[in-house]
Formats: sequence, C-alpha cells, structure tokens
Amino acid sequence: MKLELFDFIDETLALIDARKESIENVADSLEKFFTDSFFINDHFLNVNYRIKSPESLREKILRHNFYLKYETPENLLNNLSDLIGFRIECRFIEDEEKIYKDIVKLFKVKGKNGFYTNPLNSNIMLQLDEKQPQKQKNGFEIYKIDGKYIKDDISINFELQIKSLVNVFWGEIDHRILYKNFNYMLTEDFFRDIMSSIKDSLSMIDRQLMLVYNHLNGMDASNSLTKKVQLQALLSKIIHDIYIVKIRQEIGFVVDFKKSTDVIVNYIFMKGGPEETENYSANFLRILNRLNEIGNNDISFNRYINFEREIFFNDDFTRKIGNSILQVINKDFRWNLFFRIIFEIEEGNNAEDFEGFMIFIRYRFHENLMLILEGKNMEECEKEEIVSSVMENIANTFSKDIDVDFLCDCSIQSLNNKIGKKFAKIQSFGDWKDIKGEIEEIILNHEF
Repeated sequence: MKLELFDFIDETLALIDARKESIENVADSLEKFFTDSFFINDHFLNVNYRIKSPESLREKILRHNFYLKYETPENLLNNLSDLIGFRIECRFIEDEEKIYKDIVKLFKVKGKNGFYTNPLNSNIMLQLDEKQPQKQKNGFEIYKIDGKYIKDDISINFELQIKSLVNVFWGEIDHRILYKNFNYMLTEDFFRDIMSSIKDSLSMIDRQLMLVYNHLNGMDASNSLTKKVQLQALLSKIIHDIYIVKIRQEIGFVVDFKKSTDVIVNYIFMKGGPEETENYSANFLRILNRLNEIGNNDISFNRYINFEREIFFNDDFTRKIGNSILQVINKDFRWNLFFRIIFEIEEGNNAEDFEGFMIFIRYRFHENLMLILEGKNMEECEKEEIVSSVMENIANTFSKDIDVDFLCDCSIQSLNNKIGKKFAKIQSFGDWKDIKGEIEEIILNHEF
C-alpha cells in the first residue's frame, strides 16, 4: 500500500495541473504589470518568471513535511509562497535597492496583514512590512518579497525577487551546487568557505562593471568614436572568453577565433543602423545581458546550422560571397562557429541575420570605394562600372579561398588601403582603364 504522503503529493500535483491555465494566465499578467511599471527606469533590465515544476514541488513537500503541516492539497496551495517565482533583473548590486524603492513607491496602498497594493492594479498585493534585504540560510542577503494575486475566485501566491546580473549568476551556482547537492552536509564548512569566496569575487566583478558603465556614461558625445572602440574591444574579449571555455569543454581543444569576434562585434554594433549606434552604452548593455544568458546555457558545437527559409541576396556581390559561405558553413568548423555565435547573440531568424551580415560585408568594401571615387572627374555611370568591377574581383578572390580571416577587420582595412593608394593616381575613367589590371592583381594576391 502506498504511503499517504505520496497520495498527498499526487493529489497536489493533479490540483496544480487542473489549475494550470489559470496559473499561467496570472503569471503572464504579473509579468506584463511589472515590466510595464518599471521598464522606463534605466536600472531595470527585465522580468523573468517560472512556475514551480512537479519535481521541485514534490521535493519541497518531502523536504519541509508539508503533508503534516497543511493536511490537504488545497490548504498547501493556499499557503505555498512561491508557486510562481518572479525575478526582476537589474544591472548592478546597488540597483537592487533602487528597484525595491521603486516597488515601495508604487505599492503604497496599505491592506491587511502587512500587504500593500497599488492604484494601477488592486488585484496585486505585496508583503512590504518585512525587512529587506532578507538574510538567507547561506548567510547572504537577497531582496525577496511575498505576493498575492486575488481576483474573483482566483487566489494565487507568488514570490518576487530582485537580482543584479552577478546575483542571477550567483543564484544559479548556489541552487545547483548547494541546494541540489545532497552531499553538501558532509563537508558544509568547506563548501561554505568556497562559496563565500566565489560570492566575493562576483561582487568585485559587479563593482568593476559598474565602473565601466559609469565611465562610459560620463564620456561626452564628442568622444563617441573612442567610446565605441572601447566597448567593442571589451565585448570582443567577453565573447571570446565565453566561447573558448565552452569549446574546450565540448571538443577538448581550442581554435584561434579572436579576429572573428572582433568582426562579430563590429557587425552587431552597426546592424541597428545610425539610430542605434548613437547610444553605444545601451547597445553594450543589451549585448552584455544576452552574453550573460549564453554563459549559463549549454551550447552544442557539433550540430548543423539550419535556416528557416531560402537565403535572399541583394546583388551579385552578396550572392557570390554568401553562396560560397553556405557551401562550407556546416563543413568548416571556424565558419560554423562564426555564424553560430552571431545567431546566438542576435536571437531570431537565422536567414535574416545571415542576409544582414552579407550586406554588412558589402558595405565595408562598397563605402570605401565610394569615398575613394568622390571628387574624381568621372560620370556616375563610370563610377558605378568601376565599383562593380572591383567588387566582383573581391568576391571572386574570396570564393577561390573561402577563409574566415578574409573578412576580419584588419584584412578588410588592409585591402581597402591598398586599393586606395592605387586610386590616388586615378583622376579619370581613362586612368582607371590603364591600371585596372594592377588593381585586379592587388586583390588577387591579397594576404589576410
């Protein structure tokens, strides 16, 4: 005969399953409310939530003897404080207090038993009489607020946490290594010392990131070029360091792709167009937040890259370059890694991202040629013919040796400089015809 405890667990899980749709609707409503309420604040990043899984609830009932404490599944759900867990994420540790103060300012309508509601949605109530941040069993502090959602016949408890980027990472370590480690009690003092050291290191990283952010915000607009270069260099290193570890862990060796990460960052900063690139700090933090997510995810480097639809090309240059890459993207590891990084950072449609990168590469060469020909004694149709010829030679050279280093920043800049020097002697279309072969030779013999 099964123990009554396990009947209680099964009945509780069945009750949650029966209310699943209602719980999910409440979770979506709460996520929208908190996002809409705080998105305007610079220190706010986003809201995440999770509904307690059957495995987690089963473990919690056993761990805390809820069967004896609450007697019925309905009573348990009415008292379970974290059926839905919400996390408001911010950039830095000091921003956690700012978010908490924003919440207190919004939830100013006092109710019963220490709960407060707000004038925008009276169905949502938060317990704000408790001291914050709270001290956890591991000795560290956390902003953790009990909440209730009550509307008509629906009453659901939820827990609201406020966490900076480093504390999100720390929470994962704490949960996976300590809370889920059933051998922890055997060496508790050792684990506690190690985890305390990790927490201190993360706090130091938080302070360093905040210094970087404050420094960037303090730079004036006239220094935007320097600002952009600094941001790109920092992001390139972060991307390289994240992926070098994951590659070593999965395939056992590392490849040199530092030049590739420089190109990727340059592309990401430019893909939003002039409007986005004016705000380098915001773009930097958006990418940094995405890299934080990637750092916590499992990544496979032995799977094919697939596209949602057929790739569309704007012109002959992007078609020739693009088709050459598509032939090797799932054969050459460096090309596969190159676009895998782009597709993971820029979530969405792989086909659109690939097309966008082809346009970016075309821009790097085409704009240089347009600047070179500016002021030359030529008709527009003659300039177009020259540009078309040079672009075709570049695409042909790339297609003969499809090396990812051909597209690195230093290679593109070097080739553009060589072409520019040759064009310095050209003033007319006739001059171009005289040295056309020399320019073709420069492109054909270009080393990258």
